Amino acid sequence: MAGRSRPNTLRAVAFDLKSFFAVIDKDPLAVVPADVFEFLAISEGTAPWCGCPMASRTVGPHHRPSAVVGVGLLRVSGGPGRHVGRDEPGAEKDSPPAGAAVVSGRCRWFGSPHTAKILSPGDVDALVGALRTHRDRAMVFAMVLGGLRRCEVLGLRLSDIQVAERSVFVAEGKGGHQRVVPISNTFFAELGEYLVNERPKDASTNRVFVTLKA
Repeated sequence: MAGRSRPNTLRAVAFDLKSFFAVIDKDPLAVVPADVFEFLAISEGTAPWCGCPMASRTVGPHHRPSAVVGVGLLRVSGGPGRHVGRDEPGAEKDSPPAGAAVVSGRCRWFGSPHTAKILSPGDVDALVGALRTHRDRAMVFAMVLGGLRRCEVLGLRLSDIQVAERSVFVAEGKGGHQRVVPISNTFFAELGEYLVNERPKDASTNRVFVTLKA
């Protein structure tokens, strides 16, 4: 993973694996899917090394297993490092893939460690309508219309804005990759209003988006 991941991701995975093997005392090559479900059942809601309460997102059903999947410890099918999702060829549409199990009455899927919720046009309109500044609307439009991650939006610099081409340059995308992203005029209209009327004139940073009240 060190060859394709950012340093923070690598540290997070190492921390997750430390948590896992604090509960499952086995050789890594001997780990099977049942061990992962046992870990979830034991540690959900608590820190496995001390029993302290933890936020549900910290030891939720997706975060911890994703680290185990990522290094190939969870071998549901197809050999090391591979896991089958519901929509992959050979996966049953109405039942969990091989290796899935029910924990506390809920089926745990490992086909995708992170499940994204897609906003409807109505949801987007309601969200944008609730925002009070051009800055906030520009940030949301960068994500909705350009597909930028929140860290990519916060990382934009003034030199990354390519007005003539109606695009932005993402210097540090996921995995350290760079790309140029075309975005609708709606984003640039809000961005222009923000830069002219809201962004502090004495801002000392070249980051595009800054706080508006010092």
